[in-house]
Amino acid sequence: MATMKSVQTGAVNAVDVVDVERPSPGPRDALMKIRACGICGTDVTFLHMGGAPFGPGGAMIPIPLGHEPAGEIVEVGAEVTDLKVGDRVVVNPQGAPSGIIGCGGRLGGMMQYLLIEDVEVGRSVAVFPDTMPFDVAALNEPMAVARHCVNRSGAGPTDKVVVFGAGPIGLGAAIWLKLRGVEHVVVADVIPERLETALAVGADAVINSATEDVTARLTELHGPAANALGQPRAGTDIYIDAAGAPAVFNATVASAKWGAKLVMVAVQKKSDAIDLGGMLRSELTLIASQGYPTEIFEVTPELVEHQERFAKLISHRVPFSEVESAFELTLTPGAAEKVVVTFE
Repeated sequence: MATMKSVQTGAVNAVDVVDVERPSPGPRDALMKIRACGICGTDVTFLHMGGAPFGPGGAMIPIPLGHEPAGEIVEVGAEVTDLKVGDRVVVNPQGAPSGIIGCGGRLGGMMQYLLIEDVEVGRSVAVFPDTMPFDVAALNEPMAVARHCVNRSGAGPTDKVVVFGAGPIGLGAAIWLKLRGVEHVVVADVIPERLETALAVGADAVINSATEDVTARLTELHGPAANALGQPRAGTDIYIDAAGAPAVFNATVASAKWGAKLVMVAVQKKSDAIDLGGMLRSELTLIASQGYPTEIFEVTPELVEHQERFAKLISHRVPFSEVESAFELTLTPGAAEKVVVTFE
């Protein structure tokens, strides 16, 4: 039996690298050799829990990790006609019949080979050219999340936007906003290095929300406006929450003019501290953004076209032989922006 290495949840805040059987594709499947896989905040959530609550009575069980893989096809089933050996592909982790790849399904992307079940170009995989490195291609899934957020915002060229959170999703949103032609995009965060990256990928301005008055700075950048009661507010049209902290919600309420929009793309932490009543003073529209209903492969050609800009989001490239240290980086607050594990 041929085996391969696979990364799964171990003890709380730890991973296990285990030997598993290397899969063989059926007639409608393909086998993909993983060449790069990003680590996501969702992976970290599973690590904090020590697995997923899918066992009897909600008991935690180990699950394969990784839902941001890029790689090359090394074997195809007899009935597969739209893929060939050597094709470089990114994967739709939500397109696997056996469950979401890396998020509770039986397959994960942080392994040496991935079985792509019932493979179909345009639904389960997209092919990309060899002009794009595998590590940048591994950004496809999170950039689809960021793209859906921007699509949900409805941002247009004349809008003024602030993105809270300069992690991969927030920075991805900033890139998509600028590629969309949005007039002015600000990124706010508390980590100076991340704000430097925001400027490098095209943000027009940044705010260190740990040291600066957010409302005053947004008023300086986007001009003065008022809320529904005529109280002074910033002229910002759209607020994007890619941080998920109650402080972001309250900063938005404190700054929002009449008719502003708030798009939530970050996973929100429950809190009694948020000022829901404050939304009335600006008739703030709250928009939720989840996943990528249509965007997973819409982003791929633009990722190829603008790969140098997107490559700036990757702060660490760690070889699979050191995968434990890659996860240690992501578990350490502020230690890394985006970690991509690379495979031979």
